[in-house]
Amino acid sequence: MALRTDFDDAVVWITGASSGIGRQLAAQLSARGARTVLTARREDALRETRELCGGDGRSVIVPGDLSDLGAIDALAATAEAAFGHLDMLILNAGISQRGLAVETEPAVVHSVNTVNFLAPVHIIRRVVPAMMERGSGRVVAVSSLSTRVPTPQRSAYTASKAALETYLAVLRRELMESGVGVTVALPGFVRTEISLNALNADGSTHGRLDPAQEKGMSPEDCARRIISGIERGRREILIPTDLRTRLGLYLQRRAPGLLDRLMAKAEVT
Repeated sequence: MALRTDFDDAVVWITGASSGIGRQLAAQLSARGARTVLTARREDALRETRELCGGDGRSVIVPGDLSDLGAIDALAATAEAAFGHLDMLILNAGISQRGLAVETEPAVVHSVNTVNFLAPVHIIRRVVPAMMERGSGRVVAVSSLSTRVPTPQRSAYTASKAALETYLAVLRRELMESGVGVTVALPGFVRTEISLNALNADGSTHGRLDPAQEKGMSPEDCARRIISGIERGRREILIPTDLRTRLGLYLQRRAPGLLDRLMAKAEVT
């Protein structure tokens, strides 16, 4: 069964649509003819994203907090009702973490995994059966190259994204004959607010833009790469953003012991 990879008049639900990669995905998909359902906590920022999508009734705001797992069924129902169905789900919302693994409070690990892993699982369980029934759809998740090149002081973040990737790998195999595809995008350093909003080991907000992110790929370029990968029906979209991430990927495959030693000495925040 052929999997849909075009966007003309497709209904796309995007989480984490208030800024960064999610905002750019919404704007660029709208320019390609998609109808968008936009979710994030900040309603004012979602309104700004909707304006980038044309603000003409082809983009609907559905504010919600993905850390509230009990509210996800109602949130998904509202997203589906916006245009009557969903053709594509883009799981982009996420929260990062900074701090040594042995110093990070369990509550921080729980919070990061709730948003990055458990919320997507709840959403998938709620919306994918309808896609299966129609015999068409696609699930896209924005993960991170840190799952391939684990970086110190991001243990909870990397673990949550790795859990999501493994879950989606199983889902992809279960859906092979259903007409529903699964794509995972793995960007490197992108200039977004994720480090500003990251949780420190004690649960406080990191509150600063990490140097590697400040020099990273623009959200616009990252979104273009993701959309191109979806169009090609890619199962994974690797997006190394600079020489550092390319070298990390190479050493992880060829010399992981050397990479361990280099990472142990590296300045990572």
